[in-house]
Amino acid sequence: MSALSHITLGTNDSERAGRFYDAVLGVLGFDRLAKPAGAPPAYERDGRMPTIYIYTPEDGRPATWGNGTHVAFVAETREQVHRFHELALQHGGMDEGQPGPRPHYGDTYYAAYVRDPDGNKLQAVCYATG
Repeated sequence: MSALSHITLGTNDSERAGRFYDAVLGVLGFDRLAKPAGAPPAYERDGRMPTIYIYTPEDGRPATWGNGTHVAFVAETREQVHRFHELALQHGGMDEGQPGPRPHYGDTYYAAYVRDPDGNKLQAVCYATG
């Protein structure tokens, strides 16, 4: 079992967030979980935790992002890193770092950074060579 149960990211528009995450997490092998109509989007890869939940805040205040925080998703290939970045931008995301090597993090560290439409910072990282 994973050491993490779930990750929750805030949104101010669940439908928009669902379209964004269907694309960017889909390219990384995540599936949207079947939920009742009106339930917030949730995703898992291979039916395993951690589950990624996209919620509007329970306290009724607007969702905001944390400065200095982000969620990094493992990509199996460098091509997936590129598609993650490309799909994020096509679905209302913002560029925070083009796909490419990050040798200061490791010899095979290849990543891209984006912000979702609500400002949450996301990363796709591939550790495979070539």
